[in-house]
Amino acid sequence: MSGGEIAALIAAVAFAILVVFIVRLLLQVSKTVTKVNQTVEEANTTIRVVTKDVDVLSSEVEGLLVKTNALLNDVNGKVATIDPLFTAVADLSESVSDLNRSGKQAISKLGAVTKTTAQATVAGKVGQTAMKFFKQRNQ
Repeated sequence: MSGGEIAALIAAVAFAILVVFIVRLLLQVSKTVTKVNQTVEEANTTIRVVTKDVDVLSSEVEGLLVKTNALLNDVNGKVATIDPLFTAVADLSESVSDLNRSGKQAISKLGAVTKTTAQATVAGKVGQTAMKFFKQRNQ
């Protein structure tokens, strides 16, 4: 074999090895692309299901918001109805506080009068005793 034939043989073997590796690489790429396609299809199916669920939830939430607004309007109306009651209760509590304050002042004044009365009673008893003593002495 000549040098050119050996070079051609080496080139042919190298080309065959290169072709084998390229074929293996293409098979791996093909498997990967197939798996990616399956994953994309599953993702699309999941997105369709989630979209339908979100649409159902959206309509339910909208209904709940309508009911909540109606309930809030009803509560606001009832609160407006009982506002005068709270005002009356506040006025009544203020009147009761004023009455308590007046009662305490009356009791403190009564205590002062009672003290004065007690002193006058003691003075009267001392005077009665003195009168008895003078009457007995004059007799």
